[in-house]
Amino acid sequence: MHGAGVLLGGRYRLDERIGGGGMGEVWRGTDEVLGRTVAVKIMLPALLDEPGFVERFRAEARTMARLKHPGVVNVYDYASDATTAFLVMEYVEGDPLSRTLSRVGRLTAARTMALIAQAADALETAHQAGIVHRDVKPGNLMVRANGTLVLTDFGISRSELAGLTGTGTVLGTASYISPEQAAGQVATPASDVYALGVVAYQCLAGRRPFEGENPIEIAMKHVREPPPPLPGDIPPAVREIVLRTLAKDPANRWPSAAALVAVARQAAATLGTGGVPAAGAALVPPPGSVPVSPPVGQLLPPTSPAAPARAPDPYPSPGPVYQPYQQGQAQVPTQPVRYLSPASPPAPVSQPRIGPDRPSPLAVTAVILFAIAVVICAGLVGYVVRQLVDGDGLADLFSLTNLLSPSKDR
Repeated sequence: MHGAGVLLGGRYRLDERIGGGGMGEVWRGTDEVLGRTVAVKIMLPALLDEPGFVERFRAEARTMARLKHPGVVNVYDYASDATTAFLVMEYVEGDPLSRTLSRVGRLTAARTMALIAQAADALETAHQAGIVHRDVKPGNLMVRANGTLVLTDFGISRSELAGLTGTGTVLGTASYISPEQAAGQVATPASDVYALGVVAYQCLAGRRPFEGENPIEIAMKHVREPPPPLPGDIPPAVREIVLRTLAKDPANRWPSAAALVAVARQAAATLGTGGVPAAGAALVPPPGSVPVSPPVGQLLPPTSPAAPARAPDPYPSPGPVYQPYQQGQAQVPTQPVRYLSPASPPAPVSQPRIGPDRPSPLAVTAVILFAIAVVICAGLVGYVVRQLVDGDGLADLFSLTNLLSPSKDR
């Protein structure tokens, strides 16, 4: 079809064929004007005979060129003539995920969820621009050396703005095709979510959910059969995420790629930060070493960093105060109530003393009467003493004594 050294558009030299599929071939090439390495996707000549294909593909290439996201491959140029139509894109240094899986077999749950979150984030950007990829698969997910992922090959994507294809057109790879695409219905963003769920299943199980002798048999399994169970060492939360992504009815899947991003990132953070393993990386840890995560919707948030040390509190609290426990959330002690300032509490106001040592009113009255009696007695004694001192006082005293004494003569 094409060979190394061929110059397309008088500018792009083909250097090495790096892939191919149902839509055409992908070459690593060189932009001789700017002197940079590019990826060139050349469409099959048969597609050029399709009425309106060139115009529709050009319109979608323009839409794709406006996408700005680190996880979406950049589109540089598009050209066509009577015999050739090609798309010039960013050349991504790295390995396709398909090559990584063929090398290591399976990925850990944490690394799978981190990868799916990146891919779903890139798909969300395309969906927001009205573009459905239609061919999400490991071969179109390029992993850079630093572990970041780039979604490539929008060559058969369907633009909702341009209306590339309609009902009855089946495009894509059978092993990753959604049930609605297999049934000849229009692909939607939910179709890309399903295909990404097949990728996640393959990363976790080391195999695709459906296999067959031919593409038709595989496509019918996507329509009719439930996916086989995932391995037993997959955490329940991750299992639920993937199974919901693979729902036959699009309405039962995650409502958008953005929703899938949120749950996949949370699962990856809960299980431990992960990415795609480099060459020679370890396979899935043995059973028992993979932490079990709570069900979806109850994933715990990542642990916050430890607070810096603080000076001792002059008024220590008797202990932490816990908020009521909510399922799926860790109990976190709240700050105990403290004084606003270290000032001492005010002294208590003194009250009148009331007790048995305080005299009662009756005792006070008795004391007063006793004092009056003492005064009267003292006055009488003084009068008697004065009378004794006088001359006749003593005789009068004896007379008085005789009068008061009883007489035998009377």
